[in-house]
Amino acid sequence: MESEVEENNVMANMSDVAKDAGVSKSTVSNVFSGKRSISEAVRQRVLESANRLNYRPNYFARSMVTKETRIIGLVMDSRKVKFNQYNLSFINGVLRECSSQGYRLLIDTLPSSFRNKVTQMTSEPVDGEIILDPLTVDERVEERVKSGRLMTIIGKPPRKYEAALPYVNNDNVQAAETATSYLLELGHRNILMINAVKKHTVSQDRKAGFMLSYSKRGLSPDEELIVYRDDAVSSAEFGYRTVMKWMEKFPDITAVIADTDQIALGVYRAAMELGLSIPDDLSVIAFNNDTVYPGEFHPPLTSVELNGEILGQEAAKLLIEQLVAKNKLVKQVTIQSRLVLRASCGPIKQGFPV
Repeated sequence: MESEVEENNVMANMSDVAKDAGVSKSTVSNVFSGKRSISEAVRQRVLESANRLNYRPNYFARSMVTKETRIIGLVMDSRKVKFNQYNLSFINGVLRECSSQGYRLLIDTLPSSFRNKVTQMTSEPVDGEIILDPLTVDERVEERVKSGRLMTIIGKPPRKYEAALPYVNNDNVQAAETATSYLLELGHRNILMINAVKKHTVSQDRKAGFMLSYSKRGLSPDEELIVYRDDAVSSAEFGYRTVMKWMEKFPDITAVIADTDQIALGVYRAAMELGLSIPDDLSVIAFNNDTVYPGEFHPPLTSVELNGEILGQEAAKLLIEQLVAKNKLVKQVTIQSRLVLRASCGPIKQGFPV
């Protein structure tokens, strides 16, 4: 009995499967590589033998033959090793699409300081990549354009590649315009915008939407009230510090648009310390409706829903479409956002200077 168990635990190889199925090794290889057409009857016989013998094709050998790994890379900012709820929603969307189409997902947060070392310079073990948080000048995009690797970008690519690369994006101009217009309609004029990091393309779109909303009403915002996030400071702390500092410089501020719900947490904390009531004294809106802190917001936070899961699913779908075609597909997919009204915004107080 013991010898039978040992014999069954020995790893079967391709020759064993070929002998058991009564076919050649090349036929077994073609069944698993898909390189050549095999009749369904023979394919089923080979698969049955492989299952019976517990045969598993060598992954790396198969990759060398097929020239594909069936792995998609998700390239994120190396500092974002702790995901917020938006990141998690986005990843869930990517995973759902990868799972349905038979791809694995590799999350790559390797910083450039490691990537540029000779000891780390290897070809990436992926068929294509999804690039998050594109910069106005982005080495990651430049590198992949030069290498010809297939990719999809989340957000707008650097301007010179905007019409040449596939990307999935919210209409961030429209999202910022919607949030700003809502506050302007409530009577607010001095609105503090705590924007995304300046080097990210999304921050430029949000600034454009903010400015557009004012200009449509014949108004001009004070551009000093557009503040760009410092990613060296935690989001909540940056929201807190910014409100404390800017309320001292501009005491007429009556509303805040925050880059994320985490920044909005800092805004709420600062308002409490300054003795400001939300929304009576200060209205607050944040981008991203997928907060993990709903119990922390009193009153509940008005948000612009960015649909991270849908973005992730569409990004994976667009990349896999290119991988199947084995060719770059220049296509842009726009996911609409929507304003979710809660209790953190209200009309400006009667008699308050606007």
